[in-house]
Amino acid sequence: MFSKSKIQEPGSKAPETVKPTATPTPPPSGQPQGEHKQSAPKAKPPASTLSSDLNITGNIKTSGDIQVEGTVEGDIRAHLLTIGESATIKGEVTADDVVINGRIVGRVRGLKVRLTSTARVEGDIIHKTIAIESGAHFEGSVQRQDDPLSAGRSATRQQQQQGAGGNPSAGTPPRQDAS
Repeated sequence: MFSKSKIQEPGSKAPETVKPTATPTPPPSGQPQGEHKQSAPKAKPPASTLSSDLNITGNIKTSGDIQVEGTVEGDIRAHLLTIGESATIKGEVTADDVVINGRIVGRVRGLKVRLTSTARVEGDIIHKTIAIESGAHFEGSVQRQDDPLSAGRSATRQQQQQGAGGNPSAGTPPRQDAS
């Protein structure tokens, strides 16, 4: 294709090129010959896919990416969560990035939440940024927060404190009136 060599006239001899020979560098001490450690960047693992014939009852938690095509009855926490058109989720969804093509019955928490035209959401959405395409079905409330992911953790702590009889807003036991 392209080269840096000069175009040769017909009948003239092409100049010979000398290829430099590389001398192998010895491996660091303690490392056998032939084994060289390379610090190549780690490849991001592919998204885990839950197929359309899969029904899960229970919570799912990962720091990676998930694509759900089946049915999940439980909460899902992930980095990037994609809900396929045939998917149904009954539970709370929490992820940095949420793309909804299917159905969710429950709360959605995400830094970026996107409802495509085939999305059906029945529940509240707490987000930093949101996009809702024309044709998406949504029943619930929308609330913008700077950090919607940490709000889920603090709400869980508040529920635990309420169950223990504490006042979550003050962090102190409930006030008792003198009779």
